[in-house]
Order: sequence, then C-alpha cells, then structure tokens
Amino acid sequence: MMLNSQGSIVKRWILQEAVRLYSKVLGSGRLAPALSVWASRCALGHFSTSRSQYAKSRALKPKKAISEKKLTRYFVDHRRVNLTAGSGGKGACTFLSEPRKEFGGPDGGNGGDGGDVVIKVDQQVKSLALVFPLYRGTDGDPGGKKNCYGRNAETTYIRVPLGTIVKENGKVVADLSTQGQEYVAAYGGAGGKGNRFFLSNENRAPMTATPGEPGQQRILHLELRTMAHAGMVGFPNAGKSSLLRAISNAKPAVAAYPFTTLNPHVGIVKYQDHEQVAVADIPGIIRGAHVNRGLGISFLRHIERCRFLLFVLDLSDPEPWAQLQDLRFELEQYEPGLSERPQAIVANKADLPEALANLAALRSRVAQRVIPVSALTGENIVELILHLRELYDGYLLTEERTGGQPVRW
Repeated sequence: MMLNSQGSIVKRWILQEAVRLYSKVLGSGRLAPALSVWASRCALGHFSTSRSQYAKSRALKPKKAISEKKLTRYFVDHRRVNLTAGSGGKGACTFLSEPRKEFGGPDGGNGGDGGDVVIKVDQQVKSLALVFPLYRGTDGDPGGKKNCYGRNAETTYIRVPLGTIVKENGKVVADLSTQGQEYVAAYGGAGGKGNRFFLSNENRAPMTATPGEPGQQRILHLELRTMAHAGMVGFPNAGKSSLLRAISNAKPAVAAYPFTTLNPHVGIVKYQDHEQVAVADIPGIIRGAHVNRGLGISFLRHIERCRFLLFVLDLSDPEPWAQLQDLRFELEQYEPGLSERPQAIVANKADLPEALANLAALRSRVAQRVIPVSALTGENIVELILHLRELYDGYLLTEERTGGQPVRW
C-alpha cells in the first residue's frame, strides 16, 4: 500500500511540474488551469478515451448508389487474353566431390515443371472486368546438386463469372457453366533433365543437362453469357428495369428515356419454400438488332442461356402485338428456335388510360395468355411472380426427365 501511494504521489508531482514548465514556455497562464485539470484526471485515473466527448464519431457513412454510366465501365462481357504458361526449370550438371569421395559421380537434379494457367469459375465474380489481357505462368525452379530436384511452379488462376465461354479461332473450346469448374488454358513446360538422368553403364560421367521446355502459348476469347432462368425481352423504354425492381431486390437504373439499361442486370425472386428464380433484364432490342443495329448482338447472346423468356410489351403503344412479332423475329434471326422457348407475355404500364383498349386488342390477336401488370403501382405483380414459378417448375421437370442438372441460385 505504501509503495502504491508513493508512486501516485510521484506521478502527480511529475505532472504538476510539467504543467508549470509548459505555462512558463507559453508565457501565459490561461493554459495552466486546463493542464492542471488534465493532470489531476490522469493522476486520479479518470482520463478516458471511450466517452462520447473524447472518442471520434463512428457512424457509418451511407454508400452512394452507382450510376448506370459507372456500371458500364465496370461491366465487361468479352475479353481477349494472351496466355503463356511457365517454362520448366533447367537441369543441373554437377558432380559429387566430398572428402574420401572425390569421384562420386554425377549428381545434377532435374528442373521443376512450369506452372499452368487455369481458368476457374467463381460465382462471386460478376464480370470480366478483372481479367487482364496478358497472363504469364511462373517458371519452374532449376535443379541442384546432390540430386536435388527443382520445385514445380504454382498454378496461375484466372477467375471468371458463371456462364463464361472460351473460344479459340472462333470455335468454342470450353463452356464454364458450373461453380468451381476449371479449364486448363495453357500447360506449363516440363522441367529439364540433370546429368544424373543420363548416367548409364556406357557413360559413367555424363556432361549433358537439358533446359526446361517452354510453356504453351495461346490467344483465347472469353465471352460472358448471363446465367439466368428467365430473360426479359422488350423494346427500349418498355419498363423492363422497373418491372425487375418490382419483383426482386435488384436496383437497375430507371429513367424516362430509351436505352437506360446498358448492361444486363440479374434479380432474384425469392419464394416461401426457399426456391430462387433468377430474372435477367436484357438491354432494349430494336428492329434490326440481329444485324447489329442499336446495341446489336452484343447483348442478344445473353438470352441464349435463359431457360424461358418474358416478353415485356408497352401498353402505351397502340399496336403492342406488333412489338411481340418484331421481338420474336429478331430472336429467330439471331438463333433459330430461340423464340420458341417457354415464354410469358407481360403487358406493362396497365395503369395508363389507353392501356385498357390496347390490352383488349392485344388479347384478340394473341392466342397465348397475357398478364397485364403495372410496375409503377404494383398491379398484378403477384400473378406474374406465380406464373414465373410455374415456368420454373416446368424447367425443373424437363431437366429431370432429360437427366440434366438444373441451375439453381
């Protein structure tokens, strides 16, 4: 107890002396009372940084929404990559020489193999923006003396999103459609042989050692095709992005001008039995898109992966059935049979005054079921979600009959 009290007294005296010296240096006594209070708090153990008046504010700043223009820079759906695998390490040409063993013979080890370049699917990656145009694998280590082999080089991985297609000279060489799937794009070179490898009865002191083989070189084209169950197809400003906002938690850009959506957006529709249906918002298609007009075929390829289609029509148009015919024609010209997949016709903007008459004319010219909805007011959104589940269940049943593996999110 005596030692503790003496220590506190000495501590207080040192702090008081520091206050006195600071007041003399500053030439003013205004700071002395504040410093004395601070010194007394430190001496008594009352100084704290956890209180609100001393600690910094830790409130999290809200994240700013990324505009569609910035998202365009981040989203890349095609990439040309130049791959060079690692070369093998060279073999060693050495001879063992130790005390009492001056002529121990060759002991050069082989070199290590070069590293492969592997393309691997990562479900967390959503774009090819992080894929570099040039990759080079790691070279293997050279062999050493005393029969030491060189270490094999590590594999270089290129992480790509789900649904990436690998092409070489216009031909598809790999279709990466499952999580964790790998494709060896370039094989590393084999390591060279040391002179120990060439030891034989005829040649007891080989002086030969081979260098490592060079790695494989390839130029590949990567294309991303959105892996979604349903694809919303429609003309610009038909309300596809608004509809995706209404049925899912996705937040694509919405504006009153055409071509607001410049990149595909995928939204997830969740059901009570924990099933999830992925719906892709494809940028607007115009007449002549199959010959690369408008956004052209750069986004038509995203529809190829969709298992069923949602034709989104604009009821403010006096002839909405003409939109449906044009959309089917563009899809059929791009890929025969694409417009014949399981589909639903969604008539958007049902809250407009002229929508009722246009809807009646559309139903009189179309034999299929038409679902009128309003993404703005939420009218008939539940009916659309239920019909979407019927299409999804039909897709699961078809995959089970054919022995395929359905895609689940």
